[in-house]
Amino acid sequence: MYSALRPLLFALPPEFAHNLAFAALRGFGALPASAPPPGTGVELLGLTFPNRIGLAAGLDKDATATAGLAKLGFGFLEVGTVTPRPQPGNPKPRLFRLKEDLALINRMGFNSAGADAVAMNLRRIRDCVDVPVGVNIGKNRVTPVEAAAVDYRACLAATYDVADYVVVNLSSPNTPGLRDLQAADAARDVVGELVAERQRLAVECPEKPRLPPLFVKIAPDFAPGDLEETVAAAMSAGADGIVATNTTVSRPVSLRSNGAVEAGGLSGRPLFPLALQAVRRTRDAVGEGPVIIGVGGISSAADSAAMFDAGADLVQVYSALVFQGPALVKRLAGGS
Repeated sequence: MYSALRPLLFALPPEFAHNLAFAALRGFGALPASAPPPGTGVELLGLTFPNRIGLAAGLDKDATATAGLAKLGFGFLEVGTVTPRPQPGNPKPRLFRLKEDLALINRMGFNSAGADAVAMNLRRIRDCVDVPVGVNIGKNRVTPVEAAAVDYRACLAATYDVADYVVVNLSSPNTPGLRDLQAADAARDVVGELVAERQRLAVECPEKPRLPPLFVKIAPDFAPGDLEETVAAAMSAGADGIVATNTTVSRPVSLRSNGAVEAGGLSGRPLFPLALQAVRRTRDAVGEGPVIIGVGGISSAADSAAMFDAGADLVQVYSALVFQGPALVKRLAGGS
């Protein structure tokens, strides 16, 4: 069905098509429960994942289609990026399809309904979503980088009771100065403050049975040695894992689409080699134990298998859904 609909969707502006698809997913979420997610489950950090294929952050920013997305067969979902206060993001157009390259460029800029709204949306649907739901958190554009930890703490506090895990986004290229927080010392400080805030919230919310694991999401564009320093700093400050990677600001010479000149973060098929290498470097840096979520350009079972071989425990997809449709999820979960 999606192959028939895709030409119609691709005739529309990308963000409009995205909103239309989300309206359909919200309706899908209201339907009776479907079959359990396919694939083999895994237990990590106290969470049960029905399979190892997840949805990356950036698609369901405000947790408005989470119930519908859960019915597509994902083993886990990640919403956001969420900012403490609502903000509109960057001016439109800010999302571009590179059809010849099976890629997207976005410069959304953390458009968000705000942490309180996202938490409310998740509370409404948590009883009908049977897979872990993570919350990806960021800072507001107007917040100075030196005060970013205040925003991250506010997001954690607002979503603490509904987040199965939390991802600290230090790596989006579309918020000025944000990637400065990936420097080892800055990452250590932010993670350390969030670990302390998580402990404080655990005392205030004793009804939550366990602490939500904290992950740090990193970019694929590190200079040699910098990735290793950053992930080591994050882990030493108390992070439970790493999400590798965010979008890239690089432009591979293989790109053929005219839209490749647009500013923003590149995702999709051309990102895969960079993301795979980042996962391998991250596993080498942190050793066995810490959980790694691999994301970036995965579009086939062979890609996800390569990510697992490189050291990922879980993987996430986003851009490939745009080009292949929701049937991709079950194909990946089934290994085909």
